[in-house]
This record gives sequence, structure tokens and C-alpha cells, in this order.
Amino acid sequence: MNGIAFLDLFQGIATLFAQEPKIAIGRVVLMLLGFLLVYLGKKEVLEPLLMIPMGLGMSAVNAGVLFLDGGKTGTIFVDPLVSSTDAVMNILQIDWLQPIYTMMFSNGLIACLVFMGIGVLLDVGFVMARPFQSMILALFAELGTVLVFPIGVMLGMTEREAASVAMIGGADGPMVLFTSLMLAKDLFVPITVVGYLYLGLTYGGYPYLIKLLIPKRLRGIPMPVGDVRKITSSQKLVFAVVICTLLCLLFPVAAPLFLSLFVGVAVRESGLVNFQNLLSETFLYGATFFLALTLGVLCEASTLLDPVVLKLLLLGCLALLFSAIGGIIGGYVLYFWYKGKYNPMIGIAGVSCVPTTAKIVQKMATEANPGVMIMPHALGANISGVITTAILAGIYVALLR
Repeated sequence: MNGIAFLDLFQGIATLFAQEPKIAIGRVVLMLLGFLLVYLGKKEVLEPLLMIPMGLGMSAVNAGVLFLDGGKTGTIFVDPLVSSTDAVMNILQIDWLQPIYTMMFSNGLIACLVFMGIGVLLDVGFVMARPFQSMILALFAELGTVLVFPIGVMLGMTEREAASVAMIGGADGPMVLFTSLMLAKDLFVPITVVGYLYLGLTYGGYPYLIKLLIPKRLRGIPMPVGDVRKITSSQKLVFAVVICTLLCLLFPVAAPLFLSLFVGVAVRESGLVNFQNLLSETFLYGATFFLALTLGVLCEASTLLDPVVLKLLLLGCLALLFSAIGGIIGGYVLYFWYKGKYNPMIGIAGVSCVPTTAKIVQKMATEANPGVMIMPHALGANISGVITTAILAGIYVALLR
């Protein structure tokens, strides 16, 4: 009797014994993984803004399983699969994070809010100053986004699913979220979770890849920083308006993303300080926090133990690896084009994890040659990578939706 009362009181423990062993073990593993993500975020091995709330959410949701109506097990955090209007209205009154998910995730709004904040932080002058170099590197750095698509199809995924997971190669979380919502809603949760987990690889794994493929003497090649004319705010504003309008004209299905990104740029270059603070602080940090927390809560063992997730783990890793290699190949192309006077490491900044890959490149250049400054060139490739990733997302969605 005492045992029954104990299990009734502490249902999180009781459900571990009531579920299938693989689900129970998976819950324990994901709780421990959540601890690890928090630790790695605190140590800044992985991106702390994402990993700390995401890791804690992952631990909490796998611990907080209880018995629901009919003896089924579940949580009162969020239900990503509810779809009928009556069910949505009912679950909104029960699940804690359901309003955030329903109002911001299911329609892609949270991706647009993050993009607005990113837009305010982007100085498109870095792209305009060196458009040829920046766009060449960004295009090479989309290698994973292109190659993983046919690989996913060969592994038995539908074209929509393969395109969604291929977008992980762009290393742009909001773009992965948006594309998977448009093309593979049934796999939206695991694709987006895998995508954001793997963004940590760009932070922790790319330096090792750079050391493997680029000799130290090349990593320390200095780059000229005063070799171009100054780009005015008016020119940047014109660039933002024209490019935004052109991209929306070509890929209207991705127009919300283009508008969100370039309205941030326009606010920055127009000097609208109040709007800059709103987008870069309130919107960006607020959306990033709820994005990470909600993704962590979506990491339930029953969701992530689906066999298809193993494919997603493999393909996501391949996408980011191929994109990094593609960026480095692009860097070598420019190195030989400019007869050894271009730092090939800049190519990996074409992977659009803004500004992480650009900071990695600058840090490693400084280690190889103290005092060298390649950040302006890296940021040009970085920002171009955001644009090329958005274009590829638009192409995939337009062709496959």
C-alpha cells in the first residue's frame, strides 16, 4: 500500500517502470544529455544562449512524465501533434508552453522574430565591400545543403523530408525551422531539434576541421582591411530594399523570412534607435530564449527514439561537414586565384552561423599570427551565407511544397 501511494505521489518515477524499457532508458539518457548541454553551454564549448535553456528543458520534460486520462503517459508541457481546432483550444488551457508553440512555432513566427533581430546586427557593408569574394565563399559553403538532399532520398526519405534535413547544412536555425514546417511538418520536431543541437558543432567542431585541412602558415595569412571604399548607410539601405524586394519577387513562399531579415537591416541603416533596441534585444533575445526552451521541451524520448531520427542525426552531421568542407574549398579557390594572398580559412565563415563561424575564423587566425585581422572578410562571407541559405530554402519550398 505504501509502495502504491509512493508511486502515485511521485509519478515521474512511476512512469519509468510503466513505459517500455527503451523509452525509460531513453528518458534517463536525455536527462543526462540535458545536464551535459547545460554544462557545455556554461563552459562556452557550445553556444550558451541556446544550450542552457534547451538542456534544462530537455531534462525537465523527460523527468516530468505523468499518467494522463486513460492511463497514457505524457507531459503537460506541450503537444506538437495536436491539430484540430477543438483539441487546440482544449490543450491551450492545459499545457504550459502550448501557447508559445501554437502561436509562434506552428506558423514560423518565431523564426521571423529571430531573423528581425539578426538583421539589426548585420552590417551588409561587409558584403557590399567585397561582393565577389563573399558570395563565392557562401555558395561553396552550401555544399552540404545541396549534397545531402539526394543522399536523404537514397536513404528512403521523401524529397520534402530530405530537403528539410539538408537545410541543416546552412547552419541557420530559423531557416531549418521554417523549411521543415513548410515541407515536413510531421518531422518538424526532430529535424529542428537535431538542427539546433548540431549548431553546437560549428562552435566546437569546426576548429578541429580547420586545423586538419589548413596548415598553420596559411591560417595566419593577413588580409587587407582598408582596401575598399566606405559604404554609406544610404547605400546599405538601398541594397536592403532592392535585394529584399527582388528575393520576395523570385521566391514569394519565403517572403516572410526575407522581409524579417531585411527589415532589421533597414531599421539599422535608417538609424531608428528605438526599433533597433526592440528588435536586437527584446525580440531577438526573447525569441531565442523561448525557441531554445521549447525545443528542449520537445525532446521527449518517445519523439526522438523514432528510427527515422537516426537518419536525421547522420544526415545533419553530414550536411554541416560537407558545408564546412565546401567553404574551405572555396577559400582555397580564392587563395590560388589571388596567388597565395588570400586566407583560405575565411571560406568556412560562409557557413551562415552568424557570427559564430566568423569569430572562429578570427580566433584561429590570431592563434596562428597574433595581430592579424581577417574579421571584415569573414563577416562578408558570413552574411552572404545567410542570404544564400535563405535563397536555397526558397528554392526547396517553391519546388517541393
